[in-house]
Amino acid sequence: MSLTLLEAAKLKTDPLQRGVIEVFPRTSPVLERLPFLGVSSDSYKYNREQTLPGIAFRAVGGSYTESTGVINPVTESLAILGGVSDVDRVLVKTQGDINNQRSIHDGLKAKAAALRFTKTFFKGDSETTVTEFDGLQARLTGNQLVAMGSTSGGDTLTLAKLDELIDAVEGGPDVLFCNKTMRRKVNTLVRAANQATEAISDSFGRQLLAYAGVPIATIEDDETGTAILGFTEANPGGGSDVGTSIYAVRFGVSEFVCGLQCGELDVIDQGLYSGGVAYRTLIEWITGMAVFHPKSAARLYGIKNA
Repeated sequence: MSLTLLEAAKLKTDPLQRGVIEVFPRTSPVLERLPFLGVSSDSYKYNREQTLPGIAFRAVGGSYTESTGVINPVTESLAILGGVSDVDRVLVKTQGDINNQRSIHDGLKAKAAALRFTKTFFKGDSETTVTEFDGLQARLTGNQLVAMGSTSGGDTLTLAKLDELIDAVEGGPDVLFCNKTMRRKVNTLVRAANQATEAISDSFGRQLLAYAGVPIATIEDDETGTAILGFTEANPGGGSDVGTSIYAVRFGVSEFVCGLQCGELDVIDQGLYSGGVAYRTLIEWITGMAVFHPKSAARLYGIKNA
């Protein structure tokens, strides 16, 4: 069964598990929307469509020319994400209920894990960091890479290029991901073009700007306070690394972009730990992602802060 984390949390009866899992989609616009496919090992093999077979009309008595489509076998490796959260038993005795104290610290650990997953979803590079999975920046090539321009130092965002990004995704994207500066820039461009601004609500009732009917979700900092989609990227025209990207993504299990997990996100109460002086919670997730269709996502890059 494939579920988003938000849907999975609703099925949990253990309040510790439910509380921790709910932090993930609330913290991350990616994990709010990303459906997960359950797998049974630390890797997953599938076929990705590359070229469709030929098709034709024929006359009576005619024949067809054989034509076979091209599919590429792909193997995804899952990564282990997690950590432990300790609460000193003295804090529990002096500052209140054990569940309240642990929920605070477990929530912080879950938030950090959600932000690390979000960063990896975009920036993950298994060649640089062998313990993580590849993100969209490492995966998207060819026509799924839309250059903002060729000016040294980057180019200014235009609605025409944003339209090109949206059109690069098969069937249209479910969401656009960018930093807050780019969201404001889109809003400015829409108003300047005398177009009506659009707003929709996310799963938690928060208002999001939309463009061409596609919600714009902002990606902020990772767990270290560093901008995930900051103005730190190389530009197609060279110059200083001061560009950023906007991503268009369509989600779908076994169809487009989805998450992978071997088992569910584990939230394990390990009781008294560290010599019996702290209550410990283990949060661990064997997870990754897959891109089933070559046009599941696209990246508009080389955008400068102007």
